[in-house]
Amino acid sequence: MAEGRAHREYRMEELAREAGITVRTVRFYRERGLIQPPRREGRIAWYDDGHLARLRTIAALLERGHTLNGIADLAAAIETGRDVGEVLGLGEPSEETPVRLSPEELADYFEGEVTPENLRAALDLGYLATDGTDIVHISRRLLDVSAGLVRDGVPLAAVLDAGRHVRIHADALAEIFVGILRSHDGTAAMDPAGLRPLAQSVVAAELSMALDRKLRPGPPADT
Repeated sequence: MAEGRAHREYRMEELAREAGITVRTVRFYRERGLIQPPRREGRIAWYDDGHLARLRTIAALLERGHTLNGIADLAAAIETGRDVGEVLGLGEPSEETPVRLSPEELADYFEGEVTPENLRAALDLGYLATDGTDIVHISRRLLDVSAGLVRDGVPLAAVLDAGRHVRIHADALAEIFVGILRSHDGTAAMDPAGLRPLAQSVVAAELSMALDRKLRPGPPADT
């Protein structure tokens, strides 16, 4: 193992030993594009902790029933996803708590539902972002609710499709309340810090009443 570097690096034999696999398997994964090419220093190839984390993730996903082709597709989707800073808009105010996950932890949240298609849909929605070898979910609340729906038997694809539709209406609602703020800028009642809880309360109440109307049994059919 190389010493005196900013991070740990390994020769291929050392990497394979740390990952608990054979050198032949490391070569195979590299040829399949499942791990990034090593850094070369003359004739020596150096692998780092990122390679080790990827190998451990591959092993964990294989244990969960994913195929190598599926893992390759998942890796490609993650690597083309937006960076966490771009998605979260670092520095902007938010009440949401991001959650950092490894790919195998994400697979545990949505057992059997983390497909390349669903992963790409979540990345496109901005629910997920990438940060090195980690995945970041933008909202603990959304993560927990989505996982709960999947556990109750709702396909993740349907949850994500619903999220896409909700996003459209949520953006329209936010535009209404921001428009009120801008129209009455300077008044005490329209303090930006106070707008968020007021808007949330209005939307929550209206949604609750809308659900009451939609779930209310209709009149009995004529006999």
